[in-house]
Amino acid sequence: MSGMSLRQINLAVFAGKPLPHVFFQPRFEPWYDWQGKFGSLPQQYRDLGLMGAYDALGCSMRYVHYYTGMPDPVVCRFSPEVKIREQFGDQEGVRVFETPHGELTERFKFTSDGTWRTVEFPVKQPDDLKKLRWLCQHMTYAFSAENFAQGSVFLGERGEPQFWLPKSPYQALAQVWMKLEHLVYALADCPGEVEQTMRAIDETYDPLYEQVLASGRVKIVNFGENIHDQLLSPRYFERYLIPWYEKRSGQLRKAGIYTHIHIDGHFRSLLKCLKDLPFDGYEALTPQPQGDVTLDEIREHIGDKVLLDGIPAVLFLPTYSREELMQAVERIVELFHPRLVLGVSDEVPQGAEAEEAIQRIRMISDWCLQHG
Repeated sequence: MSGMSLRQINLAVFAGKPLPHVFFQPRFEPWYDWQGKFGSLPQQYRDLGLMGAYDALGCSMRYVHYYTGMPDPVVCRFSPEVKIREQFGDQEGVRVFETPHGELTERFKFTSDGTWRTVEFPVKQPDDLKKLRWLCQHMTYAFSAENFAQGSVFLGERGEPQFWLPKSPYQALAQVWMKLEHLVYALADCPGEVEQTMRAIDETYDPLYEQVLASGRVKIVNFGENIHDQLLSPRYFERYLIPWYEKRSGQLRKAGIYTHIHIDGHFRSLLKCLKDLPFDGYEALTPQPQGDVTLDEIREHIGDKVLLDGIPAVLFLPTYSREELMQAVERIVELFHPRLVLGVSDEVPQGAEAEEAIQRIRMISDWCLQHG
C-alpha cells in the first residue's frame, strides 16, 4: 500500500479497499484563484501554480475542470434553430434566447471578486415554461471524451478524475432557469406545466448518460445538486428528486461507476433519507458549527456510504484556532475513516488569510499521512 498513488487511494476509498493513510482532498482551487487575483498569495505559491501548490502540500485533487483551465467534460449544445443574442459590458450582461413562443432573457452583473452572477433568471412566469420546453427540445448535453482525457492527463496521479453532471430537473429549475419563489408558485398554480418541463429537461440529458456509460473511462462522478433545505420541502424531495436519482444514479452504478451527490447548507429535514439514497457517497455535508447537524448525526444517518469533506469551512477563518480545527479533523477521521475523503465542506473559503490557510492545509495533510 505504501506505493499507492493518490489516484489509486481515491478509488480505493470507494471500492472499500485498504488505505495506507487518511485520504485528504481539500478543494482549495477557488481560494487559490481568489488569492492570486487579489495579489495575496505568497510568492512561492504564486510561482508554483495551482498544481504545484497541491503537490507541495501533499494533497489530492478531485475535479478536472474546476478552476483548472481545463475544459468541462459535459458540453451543452443547441441546434441551429436556436438563436441566442448576447451583450456583455464591463459590469452588466444580457443573454436572450429566441423561441417561437417568445424570448427568454437572463441578466448578469460582474462582481467585485471578478465573476458573473445571475441577477435575472430566464423563466419568470408560467407562460415562460412553454418557451423553456421548446428550448430543451433543441438542446442536448453530451460527454466529451476528449475533454475528459485532457483533464485526466492534467490531473495526473493527484486523484481519480471527476466532474459533475447537470442538475436534476427540479434543481435546474430552482437554481438555473427560475427564481426559487417563482418555481414554488408555479408548482402550486400549474404543477402539470412544471412537471412537463421537468421531463423536457431530463430528456436533454439522455445522450450525456449514454455517452458516459459507453466511454468506459469514468470511474467516479458527482451529482452537482447543491441541495439544502431552503430550496425544497421533504415532500418535493421525495416526489421530484428521489425518483430521478434512482433512475440516473442507477444507470451509472449498474455500469460500475461510483456516484456521490453534493449536499451543503442545512439538511436536517433530509437526514432520514440519506441512508437509502442511491449514491455511494455524500459530498460537502456540513456539520456544526457551520451547518445544522452534528457529526454524530451524519454518522448515524449515512450508513456505510463515503463521506467526502466534513471539515466546516469556517474552521479556516481566524474565529477558530488551529487546535479547534485539528480537534474536528481527528473526530471526523474517528467517525468515518476509511469510508472518508477528508476535505472542506465545501471548499477552503476564499477569504481565508493566505499564509494561515496554507499552514492549516499543510498541518492537516501532514497529520493524514501519519494516520491510517
